[in-house]
Amino acid sequence: MLGDKQLPVTPIGLGCWQLGADWGEAPDEETAFGILTAATDAGVRFFDTADVYGDGRSERLIGSFLQQTRLPVRVATKFGRAGGIYPNGYSRDALRRAVDASRERLQTSSLDLLQLHCIPTAVLRRGEVFDWLRDLEAGGSIRGFGVSVETIDEGLLCLEQAGLQSLQVILNVLRQRPLDELLPAAARRGVGVIARVPLASGVLSGKFSRATRFGESDHRHYNRDGAAFNVGETFGGLPFEQAVEFSRKLEADYLPEGLTMPQFALRWLLDQEAVTTVIPGASSARQAQSNAGVAALPPLSPKLHARLRDFYRQEVDEHIRGPY
Repeated sequence: MLGDKQLPVTPIGLGCWQLGADWGEAPDEETAFGILTAATDAGVRFFDTADVYGDGRSERLIGSFLQQTRLPVRVATKFGRAGGIYPNGYSRDALRRAVDASRERLQTSSLDLLQLHCIPTAVLRRGEVFDWLRDLEAGGSIRGFGVSVETIDEGLLCLEQAGLQSLQVILNVLRQRPLDELLPAAARRGVGVIARVPLASGVLSGKFSRATRFGESDHRHYNRDGAAFNVGETFGGLPFEQAVEFSRKLEADYLPEGLTMPQFALRWLLDQEAVTTVIPGASSARQAQSNAGVAALPPLSPKLHARLRDFYRQEVDEHIRGPY
């Protein structure tokens, strides 16, 4: 359950950035529906999207899919990066228009969860945007609100806001710093945690090498050094070659017998007590199904968790770049 409103979500959700066709190989509608179907058939009941993903394409696909299936899937979307609003266009009217547009695309009268989408720290600090969200909630346009943040300080700032249901952060076995202060603070306040970039943009799949190349439209090509947006969203902020080497070391020295690298990385996240749900993306139905199955796997051992904490602190943390 997510937040004090107890929004029902599954431990593994589905991140739907790829459905917007903003990067990588764009899935056509049939492929997108296949991914959504495979996820829900495997028990996933939580989708995470945003109005900016494909300029609304991701939301439209999800809305059409849910009208066909009528399954009780909870959908979290986001506001703050679309329509020229970022970085200085935040207003009550802009938020209301964005919510109305998302409701139309998702074909729902009320959004399950609306998250602020990595908006500027100064806007968060002023706090009026949270009053606007509370008004929308009172009016029934949204059922709850949360934030997606880039830094630990932003997360701690948002946790001071009454009514906050969720906190979405970049978290994976190669980016563990939120475990020290931010996640315990969220747990104390009853705020759910949504872990994004759980496979470090795919590097924790174990399938990449230093020679791997990505298409020009793929953020793993054009944003690997933070040229377009927060570098933390791409390989968790690690230089690609370094991330590949860390992934290889994890596979060689830490991967339990019988697990794949994605299963290992996702299970590590599910074992974190404060994490409510994890939202890996999927480029195929098979991948979506495999990711969902991790929830049924047994936890990693306490000894392995301790070793992974030491590995992160001693070898990885100093290499992470960008806001953190």
